[in-house]
Amino acid sequence: MEDHEATVKNRAEELKALAGAKRAVMDATGGGESLVYSTTSFLQLSGGEKASRVWLANFEVVNFLRRLAHAQQSTELFQLAGRISNVMQLAATAGNSDPFAKVKGLISDMIERLMKEAGEDAAHKAYCDKEYGETKQKLDELKYDIEKYTSKLDKAKSDSMTLKDEVATRQSETAKIIKSQAEADKLRGEEYKIYVQSKADLEQGLSGVRLALKILHEYYSNQASLAQQAPDAPVLHSAAQGAGGGIIAMLEVIESDFGKSLASTEMTEDEAATAYQKLSMENKMAKKLKENDVEFKAKAAAGLDKAATEFAADLDSMQTELDAVLEYYAKIRAMCEIKPLTYEERAA
Repeated sequence: MEDHEATVKNRAEELKALAGAKRAVMDATGGGESLVYSTTSFLQLSGGEKASRVWLANFEVVNFLRRLAHAQQSTELFQLAGRISNVMQLAATAGNSDPFAKVKGLISDMIERLMKEAGEDAAHKAYCDKEYGETKQKLDELKYDIEKYTSKLDKAKSDSMTLKDEVATRQSETAKIIKSQAEADKLRGEEYKIYVQSKADLEQGLSGVRLALKILHEYYSNQASLAQQAPDAPVLHSAAQGAGGGIIAMLEVIESDFGKSLASTEMTEDEAATAYQKLSMENKMAKKLKENDVEFKAKAAAGLDKAATEFAADLDSMQTELDAVLEYYAKIRAMCEIKPLTYEERAA
């Protein structure tokens, strides 16, 4: 508002100069006015004397105003001096009894006009100060809100992106678990199929060995019993007790081996089944946890996306309002900050 202050200062100086001019006219020309324009004395003077005194008074007033105009650098005072000179000369020519009344009127009118303009300028400044203050406050509020909502929007987008990356990671991990479980299911099925076949083979072989042992044991036992019951009977055929014992011993070893293999096969099956059940349970729990995590984070990301959309809409609204306020602020600046014309410039 420096331009306004400069204008106020210039107008105050001009008013001071005009007031000085008015006082000078009233104080310095009071005596001359009574002498020059007194009815009695003026009628008694000759035409030359009257003209001479009018010229002298005119000269003093005009010179005084011109000196003030020069001191104040006021074009208006120079113009006023010229108008006063013309008024007084015309008044003297026309026989006006008091031309200084016209001069005082000119000065008073000018002072009144300048005072009115000063009041208008004060009202204008008050209006500008009010609009500046309110507009500046609104701009600050909008800029703060825009900065705050921009930060919220950026954070919402960043957090949503992080959550979506985590969702993608969990989904990839879930897919790996599903694949791993499928492979485990397939392997377990193959293992169980082999176990069933192996068990059947071992049980069949063991059953055959045991049957053979039973047959041999019964045979050799019967032969031994018959020999004891009829020791004098003619021997038609003699059982090979030594060879039979060797066969039985061998079959008993085979029976033991088959039994051990069957037990080992069943133990291996139990261990494999237990490991499979444990892995399946772990995969099921891990899959459930990751699916729950995916559901929670996907919902959170969707909420952030919705919030980001709302923030963006709010920002658009705020930016529109800010643009309108800035446009109004530019108009206020154009109206309030353009340097006002001086009185001389307005009068020119």
